[in-house]
Amino acid sequence: MLNKLSNLIYIHTFNSKPWTNVYGLARTIIALSTLITLLVTDIYTFFRPLAGISEYPNCSVYSISIFCVLPKEYLPIIKWVVIALLGLIASGWRPRFTGIIHWWIATSLQNTGTTLDGGEQVAATITFLLLPVTFFDNRKWHWQQKQYTNSTLEEHSKIVSNIFLYGIKVQMAIIYFNAAIARLVNPEWIDGTAVYYYFNNAMLGLNDTLLRLLNPILTSPLVFFVTWMTTIVEIVLGAALLAPIKHYKIYFYIGAILHVGIALLLGLYSFSSIMIAGLILSFRATENEYQFFNNSIRNDKKRLLHSSQ
Repeated sequence: MLNKLSNLIYIHTFNSKPWTNVYGLARTIIALSTLITLLVTDIYTFFRPLAGISEYPNCSVYSISIFCVLPKEYLPIIKWVVIALLGLIASGWRPRFTGIIHWWIATSLQNTGTTLDGGEQVAATITFLLLPVTFFDNRKWHWQQKQYTNSTLEEHSKIVSNIFLYGIKVQMAIIYFNAAIARLVNPEWIDGTAVYYYFNNAMLGLNDTLLRLLNPILTSPLVFFVTWMTTIVEIVLGAALLAPIKHYKIYFYIGAILHVGIALLLGLYSFSSIMIAGLILSFRATENEYQFFNNSIRNDKKRLLHSSQ
């Protein structure tokens, strides 16, 4: 039995193609999310003193942070350097080199930033698990179709990369399952009123316009179903790893709708974008490439060919 299972795992990791535009799109979404957040936010919103902690960035905790390379007076300059690097990463250029830079930026923000929304932790985890995948990806752009040589080194690299890609699926499942189970210790989530209190929170809740529109639902028995639907969706997404692969597209859309709703209602655009990138890595097979990018590349090559004739 164990031999059969190990053979199935080996065959799957051996046959799957990790280096495609599927994981490339996820990398781009994560990079753009951080880039836009930094672009529209004052750098000192991310780095500021906390109660009992006067040092910022907190370089004593994570001294290798990119935000600790220069004294804090130079944080605005570091911000623009990071934005430029994230733009390069988002473009898809040389994932072998930009993969580790992406992880460095993500983990630096997570470990030395003070005003974060949770998406940064997910980004730091995903970019870390993508390090072996990007290291073995020798394409110039992560949008390109990989020409596989089936060499021994490449086959071993595929196995390692696929193991870490599967690790991202497991990590995303843990995030959803933990989020659902952890909140059930609160009586408001059990009795179905948590969404009412959360949406009415002055700091984290809805803006006045949305609150007026949704108040009839929030003050009716329907709030019970809305509250529990959130928890049920997260449990389903956590357990979806064990579901048949043919249903993965359904789970992706369920998760995407959840996070689009969170973004529009609560304004957590960065968090939601990063989670959707995680959903892509969880529920779309890497060999099932997005054809739009491939068609665009082919059309560009045709135009270049005709122009040179």
